[in-house]
Amino acid sequence: MSTKKDKFSIKDKLYMEIALKLAKARHGHTGSNPSVGCVIVKKDKIISIGQTSINGRPHAETNAIKKSTENLNGSKMYLTLEPCCHHGVTPPCTNLIAKSKISEVIYSVPDIDIRVKNKSFRILKSKKIKVRKGLLKEKVKNFYSTYFFNRKTKLPYVTGKIAVSKNNLIYSKIDKKITNNKADKFTHLLRYKSDSLMISYKTLNKDNPKLNCRLKGLKEYSPKRIILDNELNANIKSFIVNSANKSNTIIFYNKANKSQILKFRKKGINLISSKIDNKGRFDIKFVLKKLYKLNCRNLLIEGGDKLTNHLLKNKIFNRFYLYESDKKLSKKSNYLNFNGLNLLKQKYKKKIRLKLNLGKNKITLYKN
Repeated sequence: MSTKKDKFSIKDKLYMEIALKLAKARHGHTGSNPSVGCVIVKKDKIISIGQTSINGRPHAETNAIKKSTENLNGSKMYLTLEPCCHHGVTPPCTNLIAKSKISEVIYSVPDIDIRVKNKSFRILKSKKIKVRKGLLKEKVKNFYSTYFFNRKTKLPYVTGKIAVSKNNLIYSKIDKKITNNKADKFTHLLRYKSDSLMISYKTLNKDNPKLNCRLKGLKEYSPKRIILDNELNANIKSFIVNSANKSNTIIFYNKANKSQILKFRKKGINLISSKIDNKGRFDIKFVLKKLYKLNCRNLLIEGGDKLTNHLLKNKIFNRFYLYESDKKLSKKSNYLNFNGLNLLKQKYKKKIRLKLNLGKNKITLYKN
């Protein structure tokens, strides 16, 4: 077994940093599989790299091995996560590693999957491959916190966000824009890192949002749209409804007449019947369990005041981004306050002020 006596060189750390960057680049886009980064080195030279493919297959190890144009005999492989050793849709990565004559495997953290955890270590050792683990352990464990949460709870990892004006408004009919362009770009980065995005039908009807990622070159990685709509009151002419298909849009509803259901199904939307409580609120645990079964692993919720408060009370968010603008919004016409600020501070004690160049806007991350 690997012990505390294992010593890693500066170069080892550099190669694992590169592997971690590769893994981070695919976060939120590998389906039910974790995003893994892989670097293969021979004679202190990187000869191949790989990362988990979009939607999860092939794995990073397979991609790196097959991409290499050099003989891998005697090379070292650096992995952010323990390689798989079980037969699933694809053969075990441990088989391919051994077949490639790689002489050493260094991975950062064990996989939490019981089919893999610490088994690959023994399998690789039995094939006379040197195995070490623990390199950049804390850094990599932090990256896999979402994946570990998914595996332990069988639920998506939930991120919330809300933007608040200087006078505590989240909506004003007269002044619609709260944050500046730099803060907006951060929102689109969150969308890129999430495989699904949830709003209520009220937000859909009020804002007619696109809910896509508008960072240059990343639009195709926009998240799946999830709408909570008790009686199917969503505007049938909205952008979301008219750009929907079964793979990109899900609406959770409780009751609706047949003609209304048929109208939405004709648009190609995946409708899911769900329970509500006596206050007309969705059973959020049912919704999250259903989304997990549909391969949603990283859920971003851009809710209004009522939805956000309900989720804060029930401590549904794993992390929450509070955007604070220096701009005051008009109260001359329709407007909405954010009533959850005290609740957010009470429920989520860990607070990190993000060091981003956002001008007079600021973003604070709250974690449970």
